[in-house]
Amino acid sequence: MAKLDETLTMLKDLTDAKGIPGNEREVREVMKKYIAPYADEITTDGLGSLIAKKVGKEGGPKIMVAGHLDEVGFMVTQIDDKGFLRFQTVGGWWGQVMLAQRVTIVTRKGEVTGIIGSKPPHVLSAEARKKPIEIKDMFIDIGASSREEAQEWGVRPGDMVVPYFEFTVMNNEKMLLAKAWDNRIGCAIAIDVLKQLKDAEHPNEVYGVGAVQEEVGLRGAKTATYKIQPDIGFAVDVGIAGDTPGISEKEAMSKMGKGPQVVVYDASMVAHKGLRDFVTDVADELNIPYQFESIPGGGTDAGSIHLTHNGVPALAITIATRYIHSHAAMLHRDDYENAVKLIVEVIKRLDRETVDKITFE
Repeated sequence: MAKLDETLTMLKDLTDAKGIPGNEREVREVMKKYIAPYADEITTDGLGSLIAKKVGKEGGPKIMVAGHLDEVGFMVTQIDDKGFLRFQTVGGWWGQVMLAQRVTIVTRKGEVTGIIGSKPPHVLSAEARKKPIEIKDMFIDIGASSREEAQEWGVRPGDMVVPYFEFTVMNNEKMLLAKAWDNRIGCAIAIDVLKQLKDAEHPNEVYGVGAVQEEVGLRGAKTATYKIQPDIGFAVDVGIAGDTPGISEKEAMSKMGKGPQVVVYDASMVAHKGLRDFVTDVADELNIPYQFESIPGGGTDAGSIHLTHNGVPALAITIATRYIHSHAAMLHRDDYENAVKLIVEVIKRLDRETVDKITFE
């Protein structure tokens, strides 16, 4: 494996951490460790979202940059008498990417390894073999012989179940493979934005946020935004990469390595026109690559941010990522670094006059 530099070590720590919606503590601690050196103050809201504040100009406009801490995963709902676990998906899953995949059950007594199982094809009828197994018919095998043994190991209904995958730098070292890019890459962007602003002048107060429970309805961003009351909000997340076999440009135009995505439309929000134009003007001025994207079937935390209080001009800036909502996804390091660069340069220009112009023009 390639030698990990400082950035890759942070990305590995963030993606290795386990945290499905409602169980984000471990991820929050990792993000806190990395963002604390660049923040003037760190707080959490009542749901557990992390809020790191960095003051450039006291009383200046409040700029929020939010990634979300949670990843899609599963939750134990029942233990049967033979020790097999029934489970609930938490966040959106497609059944065909789940079978025979290794998972980790996080219990009060420690971690337990499991594998998602189903009937073997040998005992299925010819007709049944042609159909995908439904998620409701899957189970998790932890090697227990009874309900009692599973319970002795600490397994209980409500325990989170997390995909298992090791962070990997590909042969092309710009290509990074890991679980939970959705959305630890957003958390990394928020950390690096504060880091880049550490010794820079900026006419505002910046809030780097790790929001909870995005995958179950953009929940943590709602409470965090309510607490911060920002003037401008950015959601940083993953988007769809349309550069693999079988995806047409009509379905997804973006390509890995061609710059961050500026999301003009998704199911949760119509991008704020003034903010969108301002961001793309800055990118054009500095020759920072970007791609326009629309995602009719998904949403980001910007969907909650823009509806809080009196309304907040908001924009989602995303990273084209392959194979999201599965055990492993892939993204391009250049897109991540260009997203950080773009957001930092935008923030340096967001003084009160500019924010008012964006908001009220």
